[in-house]
Amino acid sequence: MEPNKPEPVTLWYPGATGDRGGTWFLALLALVAIAVPVLNQLVPASSGAHLSVFGITLIGKYLCYGMLALAIDLIWGYCGILSLGHAAFFALGGYAMGMYLMRQIGPRGVYGNPILPDFMVFLNYKSLPWFWYGFNHFPFALLMMFLIPALLAFVFGWFAFRSRVTGVYFSIITQALTYALMLAFFRNDMGFGGNNGFTDFKDILGFDLHSDRTHVVLLVITAAALAVSYLACRAIVESRAGRVLHAIRDAESRTRFLGYPVESFKVWVFVFSAVVAGIAGALYVPQIGIINPGEFAPINSIEAVIWVAVGGRGTLYGAIVGAVLVNYAKTYLTGAFPEVWLFALGALFVLVTLFLPRGIIGLLPTRGKDR
Repeated sequence: MEPNKPEPVTLWYPGATGDRGGTWFLALLALVAIAVPVLNQLVPASSGAHLSVFGITLIGKYLCYGMLALAIDLIWGYCGILSLGHAAFFALGGYAMGMYLMRQIGPRGVYGNPILPDFMVFLNYKSLPWFWYGFNHFPFALLMMFLIPALLAFVFGWFAFRSRVTGVYFSIITQALTYALMLAFFRNDMGFGGNNGFTDFKDILGFDLHSDRTHVVLLVITAAALAVSYLACRAIVESRAGRVLHAIRDAESRTRFLGYPVESFKVWVFVFSAVVAGIAGALYVPQIGIINPGEFAPINSIEAVIWVAVGGRGTLYGAIVGAVLVNYAKTYLTGAFPEVWLFALGALFVLVTLFLPRGIIGLLPTRGKDR
């Protein structure tokens, strides 16, 4: 015993429970990916344990929202960039997938036109717009699901960060960005279906989208994409670049004075976050069966930020947990008490801000580390 030796100080910091909590999260995600096919394909439909397509769709939607929350937590929790426009990247990835799915309808459309999607025939389009070329091929569509959100994030982030727009000003202009895109996509002459968007999808890669097995496979792919995205984000925040992101979050000016290219770090992490959000949107569309300009609505980005705050900002897996729990509550309350949902969401955000600044994950026992 050394009575004069001070006890080590245990400090909480964002991600302090990351190793153990992340392992549990991945294990739970693997369990979901295994249990869903079993409960849907092997359990008889007459059994109470059978999981219907509706249940699979809900779980798949929650996992997609978890990816969106993960993307926001990466830039907000670890780099201090609060984006209120990430719904734009989510929706752009969804539209890229929707364009591919609309091109697959072909001669099975209402008008039997193998060249133009049905809504274009209805709106008297004479030819396919140039930006639709290539979307009848899945590899090209897959590339666009990555490239379009990344390109928008790069251009927007380059000008914003090079101009040193930070804090609430950055949040406001990201919200303006997604609102402008929503207004643009609502126009019928934009070539994206107007306010109706895209729907009535038939198949993906030749597989019937109305089949139980297709929904099961899509959910398993979504779970795998979420796991890979989580591991990639975790690798980033635990790397040397992640330490620079922490420094930018805590003391941006000091980090810049030490010689680090702050703007470059912020641009690339913002682009990566946008790509994750775009992939989430692309996986969301074939499972839900529709994409329209409403996905760009600024309220969607604000809700996503609330998911992160509720789960635990700066924990990665906590943001995913928050997205699942809040959306499960939304599913229940909008069905049972539709008039109180928005009030409940606002109250939840206020309560978490006042009493749970570390989110739900902050209630878990932490494993301290000396800084």
